[in-house]
Amino acid sequence: MPQHKPQTTTIVLEPHQVIRRPLVTEKGMHRSTRNNAYAFEVDRLATKADVKRAVEELFNVLVLKVHTQNRKGKPRRSKLRFGYTADWKKAIVKLDPEHHIDFF
Repeated sequence: MPQHKPQTTTIVLEPHQVIRRPLVTEKGMHRSTRNNAYAFEVDRLATKADVKRAVEELFNVLVLKVHTQNRKGKPRRSKLRFGYTADWKKAIVKLDPEHHIDFF
């Protein structure tokens, strides 16, 4: 009797759905000028391949490496209520030396 493989459905995200926003911080600006690497907040379901494809399509650049981090939400308090900010995913994208992204 043949065995059936379970069907796996993968969600295909569009480039504008993968990249949420660029992370413009002091450390990020230092990283972009020295290492030609840029940080983005990305969708939590996005893979490194998704991030690479999205950045290349949206900014017309050549991506060499992608590093991702899953970030935990921070505790916050409003009067007597305690809660946490949402967990999020960060991607650091290293570009080819000939390419760069202008945020300003």
